[in-house]
Amino acid sequence: MKKTLSLLMGFGFIATAALAQDLKPKDVPVAVKSALASKYPAASKVNWEKEKGNYEANWGGKSGEDNSAVFTPTGAFVEIVKAIPITDLPKSIAPYVSIHYKGAKIKEAGKVTDAAGKTFYETEIKGGDLIFDENGVFVKKD
Repeated sequence: MKKTLSLLMGFGFIATAALAQDLKPKDVPVAVKSALASKYPAASKVNWEKEKGNYEANWGGKSGEDNSAVFTPTGAFVEIVKAIPITDLPKSIAPYVSIHYKGAKIKEAGKVTDAAGKTFYETEIKGGDLIFDENGVFVKKD
């Protein structure tokens, strides 16, 4: 039983690590660090993660995650997520969450801007993130 439990826990840790992996700055490609410094020169005390093959830089605020910028391994900008108060979300999002995710509460919110300049909103609920377009229309669950 202990062996099975240990094996299951090991798989859980591996699965979690595959989703988002904390990195030391030395493990981040120079092109990525240069791209961050060029695009966001005021970014300091940056924490790095590797997620879905890309590199995510987190910085700012009390939690150190008020800003999360994502870059490809070659340094191409993918998107930035800036934390916002839940009350700043478009007014249609909270009712959508209440109707479609019974009992779920929005824990965090962010305004996403992608490389093309398009705006989205991201909300974190138990079980994942919900993505909405700039008008608050549901796009997908991430």
